[in-house]
Amino acid sequence: MIFVLVMIMHDIKWIREHSSLFDNVLSNRGLPPIADKILQIDGRRRDVMAELQQLQSKRNELASKIGFMKSNNQDTSDLEMQSSEIKDKLIKLEKDEGALNTELNNILCSLPNIPLEDVPIGKDETFNKCIRVIGDIPVFNFKPKRHYELGEDLGLIDFQSAAKISGSRFTILKGAVALMERALKNFMLDNHTKEFGYQEVSVPFLVKSDSMFGTGQLPKFAEDSFQTTDNRWLIPTAEVPLTNLVRDSIIPVENLPIRVTAYSACFRSEAGAAGRDTRGMIRNHQFSKVELVSIVHPNDGEKELERMTNVAENILKKLGLSYRVMLLSSGDMGFSASKTYDLEVWLPGENTYREISSCSLCGQFQARRMNARYKGKNDKGFVATLNGSGLAIGRTIVAIMENYQREDGSIRIPDALIPYMRGLREIKTNG
Repeated sequence: MIFVLVMIMHDIKWIREHSSLFDNVLSNRGLPPIADKILQIDGRRRDVMAELQQLQSKRNELASKIGFMKSNNQDTSDLEMQSSEIKDKLIKLEKDEGALNTELNNILCSLPNIPLEDVPIGKDETFNKCIRVIGDIPVFNFKPKRHYELGEDLGLIDFQSAAKISGSRFTILKGAVALMERALKNFMLDNHTKEFGYQEVSVPFLVKSDSMFGTGQLPKFAEDSFQTTDNRWLIPTAEVPLTNLVRDSIIPVENLPIRVTAYSACFRSEAGAAGRDTRGMIRNHQFSKVELVSIVHPNDGEKELERMTNVAENILKKLGLSYRVMLLSSGDMGFSASKTYDLEVWLPGENTYREISSCSLCGQFQARRMNARYKGKNDKGFVATLNGSGLAIGRTIVAIMENYQREDGSIRIPDALIPYMRGLREIKTNG
């Protein structure tokens, strides 16, 4: 089943006809030439399939002759021997076909999405392009502290207890900061549903392997996620269950676009982040996030990406946080993305911008893996999928604490959040 889906994920017919172009666009993502290897395996596979078809036809002809001769009491031993030999060859060829399918599958499902033409070409984040900067960077008449210093001084962020209970890269929030986490969840969901028409969805935090495969987490990034003993996976983002809502579906074109949003806990092993952001809440194994997912007609993907990015920006604007929008380079995009905007919020304690949202257009890449289609009167095909953080709640807490801190260590609550904080306007010691 997975093989069939993967084979249409990167269209083999297209690769045969555009092998040089295929290598060229994937080279923009840092990959060596691969088309020749793919086509060699595909050629052997097609030869085996052709031979299988010929032998199956010959075996069917022999079966008809044997049946006719037996009905006329004629000797069929020679034909039966030929049929037996063909059967043995068919068994071997079917095994060969299966092995070639597996080999081709392993290559194709490891290849990332193809970048759109306006994506900057480059190997890493240094090639990202700043699209716009919104808001003024705050100026303090004292040296601003980092969020973990503020949280520990207030007695409302407890890293030691979290480490004792669960190990490193976990956080316990207390009092007003725990309330802020819940307030931000509700504030973001209200914003997305009431102002932008997203449907709120409550999703499972455990999913099957097919769901992880559909959005591109498997097989390439298995080590970045947590797997349970019964072969389920803790979700790295609500993108996984939300996008898989349309897996193995044919959606009437008039029902597009579909826009959904969900709050979830997210779980990541951070296998590739050893030594990075070891203090604080920036890079934890467990964090909370409000996710945005859109399912649209493929012609509407880029327009929807601009809309989704605006929805995420709207949260930052209402919270009065300075940020910038970055168009990611081909080497810095996620595996399933064809174009990505990162929103980076200003953190005074670090004196730099840090990612707080990533909004990506995946085109038909995930839909092909999930077999998610649309159908209209004169139009049909694979849908386009998009996903974005709207926003990462932990990092939003970090940004509020650092940007709204006062010299005495207290933290002012942004005006837009006060109604969700039971009217609380500031966080003080033991708040």
